[in-house]
Amino acid sequence: MLTFFKRYNLTILIGIIFIAIWALVTKYATWINPVIFPQPITVIQSFGVKIGELLNGVVSSMKLLIPGFFGALIIGVVGGLFFGLNRRSREVLMPYFHALSPIPPTLFIPYVIAILPTFQTASMSLIFIGAFWPVFLGTIHGVLLIEKHYLDNAKSLGLKGPTFLLKVVLPASAPHILSGASTSLAMSFLILTIAEMFGASSGMGFFIQYYSDFSQYHYVLAGIIFNSIIIVTVMIAFEKIKKRLLFWTNLKADSK
Repeated sequence: MLTFFKRYNLTILIGIIFIAIWALVTKYATWINPVIFPQPITVIQSFGVKIGELLNGVVSSMKLLIPGFFGALIIGVVGGLFFGLNRRSREVLMPYFHALSPIPPTLFIPYVIAILPTFQTASMSLIFIGAFWPVFLGTIHGVLLIEKHYLDNAKSLGLKGPTFLLKVVLPASAPHILSGASTSLAMSFLILTIAEMFGASSGMGFFIQYYSDFSQYHYVLAGIIFNSIIIVTVMIAFEKIKKRLLFWTNLKADSK
């Protein structure tokens, strides 16, 4: 704990200063609308009132995010390995990949709503679309950046098939795959929140939209802060898993 405070003392200080300014401005500034910008104490009290609803929203949101994200992760890695290792297929289709990947997933909302039977499947599909491209393209680039002598050594040792993929290609391209997965996870939360604000009956995004419709902005701010805490926690946990999986890169950094 002491190490934590030493490392993040300035970060904590900035947060305290921000809250103090927020409290002073909302209390004394006459030009601030107290409904839209409630005092910090009011927002803190809102957590106590709605904590059960907020936690239920997280569970509901994870039921959409987890299938969409992990589906994109699996298919993105498998597809990226295939196209990364097959030059001809990659050269033929890569222009289409570059054309489709920048399209915002939210543009597909009218289609997924019209084609898919439920809001849940539509939301998972949007999350899948948004999360797929960073993993897929990151995997392709990771394979292409593998140093040639590693591949030559693997061939000289007679490695092929699943052994070649698991022992050589995946470890060598893992930094790019996990970097793409990190981007995909952040994108998944963004799409999830947007989707829930339009058609959900529960969830983190629904909570914010629901109380904004009733102008209860102390609950809105509580929801925004709570969502931020959840997202940051998940992203930090993912980064720790990423460092554990890429332990050899940490050893290289420490040796320098």
